[in-house]
This record gives sequence, C-alpha cells and structure tokens, in this order.
Amino acid sequence: MDMWRGIGLALALVLGLGGAALAETRTAVVAGGCFWCVEKDFESVPGVTSVVSGFAGGSKATATYDQVSGGGTGHYEAVKITYDPTKLSYDSLLLMYFRSVDPTDAGGQFCDRGDSYRTAIFVDGAEERKAAEAAKAEAGTALGKKIVTQILPLKGFYPAEDYHQDYYKSSDIILTRFGPRTKASAYKLYRKSCGRDQRVKELWGGQAAFAH
Repeated sequence: MDMWRGIGLALALVLGLGGAALAETRTAVVAGGCFWCVEKDFESVPGVTSVVSGFAGGSKATATYDQVSGGGTGHYEAVKITYDPTKLSYDSLLLMYFRSVDPTDAGGQFCDRGDSYRTAIFVDGAEERKAAEAAKAEAGTALGKKIVTQILPLKGFYPAEDYHQDYYKSSDIILTRFGPRTKASAYKLYRKSCGRDQRVKELWGGQAAFAH
C-alpha cells in the first residue's frame, strides 16, 4: 500500500510539474529609463513571473552595458517582462508602465539623460502595436500633454550582464562615494537622489503606479 501511495504521489508531482511547464506566458518589452528601477517596479506586480534587465531597439546585433552607455548603438535600457495573461493583461501592464515614467520627457528619464534612457514600448506584431497606440493615447488624454514615448518594432532583446540583474535586492558589496554599501542600499540612494518617484508623483498624482 505504501509503495502504491508513493508511486501515486510521484505521478501526481510529475503531472503537476508538466501542467506548470505548459502554462502559457507572454512577454512585454518596455524602456523606462534606468532598467534597475523598471525591473524592481514590475517584479512587484501580481501576474508577473520574471523581469530581466537588458537592451532593445539598437542597430547592432549585440549589446553590452559598456557599448550602450558609450553611445552610438541606438539601444535603449529596457526590460523584458514575462507574465501570466490569465492574471494580468497586456493593456493593464501598459497602463501601469505609463504611470511609472515621465512619458513627456524626450531627453531621457529623471536624472538619467541621453538616448538610451528614453521611454519606448517594443511591440511584436499588429495586436501589440494597436494596444500600445491605445495606451499612449490614453496617457496623453489623462495628462493633457504630448506623449513622446516611442512605439517601435521588437527586433531583439539582449539581457544585460548578470551583475545588473536584481540589482535592487542584491547583498553584494560595492564601493560608492558614500563608502562600501550593498547594491540594494546603493540602489535606494540612487533612486531617491535621481528624483524618479518625486517626478512620477508630481506628474501622475494619485494614479502613480509605483512611486512612494
């Protein structure tokens, strides 16, 4: 009896894992300035299963942090968001995205200036483009301002180096101008000094998605 019970539990476990593996997920790629911040924000959203910091939108077939920050590649700092469409819609994700950035700023985001820090939505196909155009129009109506966020075809996404992933919660020690600190501590100082949350709250008020 114990043997058959063990076999039954093992079979149930295998079937359960198989079902999980077959569950449908979708992805969205957006640029909203510093990818550490966008990654941190969207990892807190119910229905999001993973967020990867990286680069998109450039003309070259590869991208590294040094290449992109050096300029000339055309890439944006971006994130790839994997989500469960039964728990979170693409439309809802884009609504939160717009309310987490300053989509009226054509020169970058907050204290980070330059082309790689601009806002953009990278779309894969006509359905995503239609949704992105609608979300952009809605944001313009909500703010009563011109929205400069680009809607661009997704031609590729290049994950950033490992040391950029989950930066906001890393306990690794780095040297900062304030002395040795964990990456998580340095991230908090950076985000506050960059004025991201202050500007988002100023722009969106009570609709701000993640500002605190």
